[in-house]
Amino acid sequence: MTIGSPQDIEGLRAAGWVVAHTLKEMAEQARPGMTTAELDALGAEILERHGARSAPQLCYDFPGATCISLNEEAAHGVPGDRTLQKGDVVNVDVSAELDGYFADTGGSFLMPGASAEMERLCAATLRARDSALAQVRAGQPLNVIGRAIQQTARLEGFKVLRNLGSHGVGATLHEEPRFIPPYFDPHDDRVLEDGQVITIEPFLSTHASRVREGADGWTLSGPRKNRSAQYEHTLVVTKDEPLILTKA
Repeated sequence: MTIGSPQDIEGLRAAGWVVAHTLKEMAEQARPGMTTAELDALGAEILERHGARSAPQLCYDFPGATCISLNEEAAHGVPGDRTLQKGDVVNVDVSAELDGYFADTGGSFLMPGASAEMERLCAATLRARDSALAQVRAGQPLNVIGRAIQQTARLEGFKVLRNLGSHGVGATLHEEPRFIPPYFDPHDDRVLEDGQVITIEPFLSTHASRVREGADGWTLSGPRKNRSAQYEHTLVVTKDEPLILTKA
């Protein structure tokens, strides 16, 4: 989506606030012993309270209001009877439609007892997202995003999940550019455009460079001992600093 009016900004801000608020509440309420289905039900209730509709349900008939991924799972985890445990790495991705506008956010957090390495993984992934955000300006090559993410991952001693990337958003959940690589691609000649609405969502990993779809047809996971983290914002590209829409 490309911004066409002040009403677009207002609509995207409203949708962005709802998903950011939902993610924040879910992270604050998550505790060991809770099932991912219970955590998802909380997210569904918050979205409904604010008049928003779950984007993965609306666009893809996903079997949950939010995506909740634990430990070796990286993305698109289906809420169910899996229980949060001490030391778990939990990723929650919340995307929703509100009054015709779509916003997408996500974040990783740790259950009590998580290792220092997991704390370092989450901190590094957050830095990767923010370093990429700092490069976003209209007229810049699109591949500055992947370069910033990849450089941060290498400096911190982690890998990038190469088959999970950022994307366009706004009028629907996934739109052009469909895939913004989380690594530097010197052959990608696309350019960031003023008013363009995109996400930035790096996934950093302890061991794996790719994830695979599970038997449920949704969940994307690495090897059993692999751990990953993700942080995501929806933003508008401008000639100056990007306008971040998913702040709680």
